[in-house]
Amino acid sequence: MKAIAIARQGAQPTLHRDLPIPEPAEGEVLVRVRASSVNGFDLAVANGYLQAMMEHRFPVVLGKDFAGTVENIGPGVDGIAPGDDVYGVVMKPYLGDGGLGEHVAAPAAFVAKVPAAVELATAGALGLAGTAAIDAVDAIAPNRAEVVLVAGATGGVGAIAVQLLKAKGVRVIATAATSQERAFVTELGADNAVDYSGDLAAGVKALQPGGVDAALHFAGDGPTIATVVRSGGRLASTLGLTADQVGRGDLTVLPIMANPVTATLDRLATAVADGSVRVPIQRSYTLADAPQAFADFAAGTLGKLAIVVE
Repeated sequence: MKAIAIARQGAQPTLHRDLPIPEPAEGEVLVRVRASSVNGFDLAVANGYLQAMMEHRFPVVLGKDFAGTVENIGPGVDGIAPGDDVYGVVMKPYLGDGGLGEHVAAPAAFVAKVPAAVELATAGALGLAGTAAIDAVDAIAPNRAEVVLVAGATGGVGAIAVQLLKAKGVRVIATAATSQERAFVTELGADNAVDYSGDLAAGVKALQPGGVDAALHFAGDGPTIATVVRSGGRLASTLGLTADQVGRGDLTVLPIMANPVTATLDRLATAVADGSVRVPIQRSYTLADAPQAFADFAAGTLGKLAIVVE
């Protein structure tokens, strides 16, 4: 099969044309991939940042996200059958199998069916970013009377989080520096935008003098973001921010590690199908052009960069 892979430690991601099609193990499904996307995790793997953290089974096929059609199932898989359109996130204790290839064998526990109203290209860009967003929003559990700051609102995770918050009736302050970014977050539903490239704290406090009730930390300096959260508020971070780093005993700091279980993926797919969440795809690339997508992602993007697998 064709796939974007790293042949050995230190090598750059390239298109491999003759990799073997994986076999689904117990509890796994084999999917003919039609769509994927680029996430920060993929760049971390490509740049060698996870060398000492996870086992690498070369060649390492990159890509956490995938969407496509089930071709086969391993022993112990229930509720999913060959022919089903599914999407999910590759969650294994090692790096080797990824969604940036024509086939992927992935644990069924992190796979969900794609509703008829959702295109596979959309589902392929939803899994990891959507899960991080919904897990973060769930963690702060906002109510309609509250104000929430989304730091990193222009990225894939933040863009979905803004929409999830607005679906709950929450007032959202989103970070955005340029006029294009402000238009982007406003279109997603943000009530206000603050410039993260300047004095972020001053910008937030000008809009909410008493501080926001909660903040979602997907980008930017965590301790600075913490200064604009009121006493007794909550701060959820996908970037490893800790209470010690914040240095405030009156603030609840919630570390988020995206957990894309089937139930969460079902919730996300339903939200996309009913129109309450839109997956903002800035640009789509062919599988062969995935290395360019990595470079473009690193340079900064609005929303998601999708990969189409023919």
